[in-house]
Amino acid sequence: MKIQQIMIVAGLVGLPSAAVLGASPPPDSAAAKHEAERLDSLPPVPPASTVHVDHSGRTEKGRGSFYAKSFTNKKMADGHRMNPNSNVAASKTLPLGSVAKVTNLDNGKSATVKIEDRGPYVNGRVVDLAPKVADDLDMKGKGVTPVEVKPITVPDPDGGVKLGSGAAGANPQEIKDAAAVTRQLTEQKTGEAADR
Repeated sequence: MKIQQIMIVAGLVGLPSAAVLGASPPPDSAAAKHEAERLDSLPPVPPASTVHVDHSGRTEKGRGSFYAKSFTNKKMADGHRMNPNSNVAASKTLPLGSVAKVTNLDNGKSATVKIEDRGPYVNGRVVDLAPKVADDLDMKGKGVTPVEVKPITVPDPDGGVKLGSGAAGANPQEIKDAAAVTRQLTEQKTGEAADR
């Protein structure tokens, strides 16, 4: 059956065509927001012990740390250089190009980050943050802090952008901005891979 025929049949029986094809609904749609709310209602995923990319958009809970000064200007997993004054972060599970809200569970302070690197390579840790973000979250005094990481947008393997659990509490402008960042980062990555 051709894709167009599948979409017509789906429309006749009341199914959204994206659901039939397995694609995520557009980030600005009611269906995407509903899925983000469903993801937000699920219990957090525990810290992973190894790198395994998870496109689900589920919340992660564990410990957060920040990059040491020695990482300044070093190449990250996505090819960019680590800028300590940026809002970049490393994750073992979130796809590169994801945008997530990180909350320090000791004080409730939150910041939005772009996942551009892999790590931290320490059991129990779910995120490594740029020093500026660690300052914003008042983490630097302790060094390692309990955190919650809620993806707002996650790149889909098919090239699209889907909402994660963090989009449930985000306003429409935050979602729009996060989706634009995810698209930009994944397009850069795709373009750089094509250049090689």
